[in-house]
Amino acid sequence: MYYIGYDIGSSSVKIAVVEAETGKKIIVLNEPQNEMEIMSLHPDWAEQDPGIWWQHICTATKRAIREANIEASKIQGVGISYQMHGLVIIDKNGEPLRNSIIWCDSRAVEIGNKAFDEIGHEKCSEHLLNSPGNFTASKLKWVKENEPEIYNKIYKYMLPGDYIAYKLTGEVTTTKNGLSEGMLWDYKENKVANWLLDYYGIDQSLTPKIVENFTNQGIVNEKASKESGLPVGIPVVYRAGDQPNNALALNVLNPGEVAATGGTSGVFYAVSEMSSGNKTNRVNNFVHVNYELDTPRIGKLLNINGAGIQYRWLRNNMGTETYETMNRKASKIAVGSEGVVVIPFGNGAERMFNNKNIGTHFLNLNLNIHNSAHLFRASLEGIAFSFVYGMECLKEDKATINVIRAGNDNLFRSEIFSNTVATLIGHEIEIYNTTGAVGAARAVGLKDGDYNKFGSSITTNDHVMTFLPLKNAAPYEEAYQKWKQELEIILTYKK
Repeated sequence: MYYIGYDIGSSSVKIAVVEAETGKKIIVLNEPQNEMEIMSLHPDWAEQDPGIWWQHICTATKRAIREANIEASKIQGVGISYQMHGLVIIDKNGEPLRNSIIWCDSRAVEIGNKAFDEIGHEKCSEHLLNSPGNFTASKLKWVKENEPEIYNKIYKYMLPGDYIAYKLTGEVTTTKNGLSEGMLWDYKENKVANWLLDYYGIDQSLTPKIVENFTNQGIVNEKASKESGLPVGIPVVYRAGDQPNNALALNVLNPGEVAATGGTSGVFYAVSEMSSGNKTNRVNNFVHVNYELDTPRIGKLLNINGAGIQYRWLRNNMGTETYETMNRKASKIAVGSEGVVVIPFGNGAERMFNNKNIGTHFLNLNLNIHNSAHLFRASLEGIAFSFVYGMECLKEDKATINVIRAGNDNLFRSEIFSNTVATLIGHEIEIYNTTGAVGAARAVGLKDGDYNKFGSSITTNDHVMTFLPLKNAAPYEEAYQKWKQELEIILTYKK
């Protein structure tokens, strides 16, 4: 018997099939083979057609069943992971009224900022644990203000994962997780933040019915079965945004456990007990996948836009064929890169700098002694230092750090990067070979509530290695302090 998991990203749809009993991966693939289109009709806009996500899910599902040579009838349940903070709006026939306004669209920034000031920072912090920000609720307000003819036809609003669950089951539902990602969950009252909807002038009836994770959230209907190849009647059991789901895939479920991602951007996602509110606007709080009233687990998310994209830029522009070549050259340079400093924030505004856009900087180059290897080492160190700086922000927000787990992606494959982060943070970093789609598939089995069994399956199947803090931390500390000094000069200049 098998479980199937989907991860709806903005670049592709990933799919995984796992053995129900053991959690062992049977097949992992993605659609399309090239990246999905992101439409940007105006600067800072980002939209996608929700129907495209469904088309790719159907194509990928049939491919997975065929290429894994399994019987579709043996698939017993569905889990869904999805890009966070997006907005999908449908009419009474279940048809999208417009493209989805996705996570990286920033058209609603000022709407959220105004709400934060007018409603009051204290109330937002106490009830939402965040500012309304550029999240789903504010995007819905943008539609009401700018596209009233569309707004008046809305039957329900959804997040991307809710739409896929609807396509599978025909039932329009959402979760506490999703509502929290849209800034629509009131933690203090344990219900939908209808007062924010009222402030925005949004009809409360547009909110879908709430279903719980790790339960039967609806079953695959005949129409979905014909289009996707899934068996009729199997349940959708789980859905969560990509970062909470990534944490689950890494067995990060308890306070003190942290999931790290080192891709194009970097993320720390720390599970915590629920606090009275955000201590800093540099960190966002969301309902974690195993949130319960008696054990209110919160995910504290800190995002670093300028991470792996910095290293990729160097690879693309310096004639280096592989990351392995770059890592090998960098390893021949001493800690501190002989004075070269890279500030790696060239991928837009950074929330941990209060939404300042400070750019990438290459500093202290000596053209007589420095070469490409120094740039590679300094770049890896600069990205690692940004992770350490981010960890300091998390600790400022009262996050407890006991263990860090990360996927085996491009940055964490580098010993320089992982050793630098582990040594400066003072915690070991466990590396796992897993994906969001695999995590979503395995989550189907959590309907029995056995988190210990779930975690042991990940340890058995996916653990690759562990990076321990190095005993001689002094050169790393010295290099980090020099990096911070350069950063502070830039931040002061940007005020």
